[in-house]
Amino acid sequence: MLKLMYITNRPEIAKTAQDNGVDRIFVDMEYLGKDQRQKGLDTVKSHHTLADVAALRGVLDRADLMVRINPVHRGVPGVPDTSEEIDGAIAAGAEVLMLPFFKTPEEVEAFLRAVNGRARTMLLVETPQAVARIDEILALGRIDEIHIGLNDLSLGYGQRFLFQPLADGTVDRLCAKLRARAIPYGFGGIARLGGGLVPAEVIIREHYRLGSERAILSRSFCDASKISDLAQVETVFHAGMAELRAFEASFDRSAAALEANRLDLVGRVERVVRQMEGGV
Repeated sequence: MLKLMYITNRPEIAKTAQDNGVDRIFVDMEYLGKDQRQKGLDTVKSHHTLADVAALRGVLDRADLMVRINPVHRGVPGVPDTSEEIDGAIAAGAEVLMLPFFKTPEEVEAFLRAVNGRARTMLLVETPQAVARIDEILALGRIDEIHIGLNDLSLGYGQRFLFQPLADGTVDRLCAKLRARAIPYGFGGIARLGGGLVPAEVIIREHYRLGSERAILSRSFCDASKISDLAQVETVFHAGMAELRAFEASFDRSAAALEANRLDLVGRVERVVRQMEGGV
């Protein structure tokens, strides 16, 4: 089964997600440069804090606690340097640290050196520059996990739709390199079954074809910011997780079926892109 992650800084939501089978709670402290590169897009910009990390640490007893820090930086006025962010996140209880939006092996090395084995390391591969130098980056070692970020990666390639790197073979090529290194990996996010411009069922099958082990539950899976009643959040998580796990256990995983699903995904992505470009 896929290891599923959910982004929140609310202890009551984190515990509800954990109690319904979510494997990892994701605190998102990244904000440097994010507004500029995702300007105008309906993407999650969380601005979580170290206080949020500590608060979640107090309620989680089964799910992992992961923190996405800012990209490698130093000397930004009013912002702790990367090493200080890392120290603070670990002290607050982070078990996994995610480095976003890096472009060079040198940035990754600075991150790994600052973590120094005190937490698991996850790289968020989401720039064309990181893809181009992935062999050098993987050669550094000490990388525990990789996640491929489709939003920023598609923007970096000048594409219109976040699933284009999945349809055009970019994610395939990255996954092959990660499998060769035996590094656990995942990509993108998953909506509720039946939801999304490309249905979640199609995306889940593609995770299995590519050997992915991890996915983020998207905001559309459970947008807790729009639900004031915790009991309703519980209902949404309970039903959504049960549906997702039942689907995982039931679909045809033969090579022929997964290849047919890949072709279906490519066709769906091409149709969405044509519509975005004003075609039929």
